[in-house]
Amino acid sequence: MKKKGAALVSVLFAGVLAGCSFGAGSSSESSEDATTIEIFQGKVEFNDQFEELAEKYEEENPEVDIKITSVGGGSDYAGSLKTKFASGDEPEIFSIAGPTEAANYEEYLADLSDTELADLALEGTLNPVTKDGELHGLPFNQEGYGLIYNKDMFKEAGIDPSEILTYEDLEKAVQTLDSQKDELGIETVFAFPAKEKWVPGNHLSNVYLAPEFNHMVMEAYKAEGVQFERNKEFKRMIDLQNDYSIQPTLSLDYSQQVEQYFSLQEVAIIQQGNWVYPSVEQMDSDFAKEGMGILPIPVDGEEGKLPVGVPNYWAVNNNSDDETIQAAKDFLDWMYTSDVGKDYVLNEFKFIPAYEGYNTDEISDPLSKEIYQYASEDQTTGWVFLGYPGTWGDYVGSNVQKYIDGEMTWDELVEDSKQEWTRMDQ
Repeated sequence: MKKKGAALVSVLFAGVLAGCSFGAGSSSESSEDATTIEIFQGKVEFNDQFEELAEKYEEENPEVDIKITSVGGGSDYAGSLKTKFASGDEPEIFSIAGPTEAANYEEYLADLSDTELADLALEGTLNPVTKDGELHGLPFNQEGYGLIYNKDMFKEAGIDPSEILTYEDLEKAVQTLDSQKDELGIETVFAFPAKEKWVPGNHLSNVYLAPEFNHMVMEAYKAEGVQFERNKEFKRMIDLQNDYSIQPTLSLDYSQQVEQYFSLQEVAIIQQGNWVYPSVEQMDSDFAKEGMGILPIPVDGEEGKLPVGVPNYWAVNNNSDDETIQAAKDFLDWMYTSDVGKDYVLNEFKFIPAYEGYNTDEISDPLSKEIYQYASEDQTTGWVFLGYPGTWGDYVGSNVQKYIDGEMTWDELVEDSKQEWTRMDQ
């Protein structure tokens, strides 16, 4: 049995988050005898809507008191979860990201095989959290990421996004946009948030490592080493974004990238996923609904494919008593199968469902619709970064920061990152 790090180490994927938020359901109105379910999760962008849905559940089920804490962005969810368990203040439901985190919290994970959702989950989505016949997590949703672009700017610059397939196509488009900055009213082409280790370290590296592991997260999880066969492609994409970005990139964070530069249309392209939609909509609803498209990050020989996967899984704490465990399972089933819950999943959470039983024609935002289209046409690549050992994604992200800052050569980055994979995998 391979060792994937000590239990409860701070693990990867503090990403795709826009800030830090704490909240609760209508606990003040709940009975003192109610079963309390504390939910600790790391996607703050749907926190308010999640609280609303929890209150609706409490109205139907007054014997249940739901408390929600959402942590992310400025706060490290993985580290916060580790601290919470270490202190003994264990949540009844919490989120984990793929097989690496599932291994770190294995002793706390209840078997969810008897839930309705276990039978409704889309094919392949449960593999990363299934072990020895037990199911240890239920998917939040599906997400996809790539290069989100401003449609009007592309049109004004004479760029047809459907013709951008190769790296050379993208480079030419970027140079065209850069040559028309004044006419387009932009400061530069990209906002590259190199301050966020997860953007290059997890998401961008995944694009170029997925082929090495046949796009299978479990192959990455079981691998004893990494070859970084496509590291030169990885380098040129970092260089392209960094060279044509708002500067200095090392102090540029996620919220600035999305809410300031892209939402206010001061840049033309950002590397992100459909999770940015609620933030952009809040800043400029018309632009969010009509002005954004998404392009795959070019990979030689695999052009036109978008990384799509399950970013997080709901886990239930098996240290809770049987009644509380069942109450937690009942809430998760209700959230994704009731009419009220399904409406929130599609229209309020802006999720791409990871379960059967949804009318996908009702997916509410254009980015998610585009991503779902890629998935339905099987034009996708895997999310192998959820199988990286330990905090390897963050480690690579830190090395990218050193490379940008001139503290490390690219060859040193590659060799050091390969050695760190082996070290973390022990």
